[in-house]
Amino acid sequence: MFRSRSGRGKAVSTALLAAVSLMWALSGCGVDPVTPQDARREAGTDDKAGGTARRVDCAEVKCIALTFDAGPGEDTPHLLDVLKEKQVPATFFLLGSKHVDRYPDVVRRIADEGHEVANHTWSHRILTDLDESEIRDELSRTQDAIAKIIGRKPTLMRPPQGRTDGTVSDVSRELGLAQVLWSITAKDYSTTDSALIRQRVLDNAHRDGIILLHDIYDGTVPAVPSIIDELKRRGFTFVTVPELLAPGKAEPGTVYRPERD
Repeated sequence: MFRSRSGRGKAVSTALLAAVSLMWALSGCGVDPVTPQDARREAGTDDKAGGTARRVDCAEVKCIALTFDAGPGEDTPHLLDVLKEKQVPATFFLLGSKHVDRYPDVVRRIADEGHEVANHTWSHRILTDLDESEIRDELSRTQDAIAKIIGRKPTLMRPPQGRTDGTVSDVSRELGLAQVLWSITAKDYSTTDSALIRQRVLDNAHRDGIILLHDIYDGTVPAVPSIIDELKRRGFTFVTVPELLAPGKAEPGTVYRPERD
């Protein structure tokens, strides 16, 4: 399904499917989601999130989370250079097959540089089309592959195309994984136009939002520096998904999705 700069073009049918899936995902997907505001409110006023002191208080600060799906890829090191230069943390939902197993040094660098390492399944199969054992295999293989590299298993996952249901939630809970959807997308699977990707993100940016991008498409990484600069100019503070929920902690099996303004 994924087409990166290594000579693979994006099919129109794939883009249309992804667009339809996005609308389906944001409509609620049959599982009641929790917003970042709800997660913070339910946690009260503790100054720690999951045992880690908060860097920022998103109840007071205008926070936004930058997330990348389906990597790592050959452009991810350059993306990491950009994030390091601009001192922006991100959350990376990594694919196992042909990504985590192909770029272990990049996975290690993502973790070492303070970004959140998360799970995007092994082979990007649609989890709601699978039985329980197949869902478990898609998630657990990636958990194990990441743990082998960085010494710990992720606590967050993003279901491909945002498709989830009760069975996916049950397996996620069993594996210690919270589910994270999004509220802002550039639909970068459908264009290589970096200016358009930038504009789509900026047009939809909102407080407590989660931005969905992919570090495997040609136009995406070149758009990131100006996205960061403009959102900072607008007063946003970039955080990882766990920081967005703090002092709440992402609960296994729960679906987290911001509300739009």
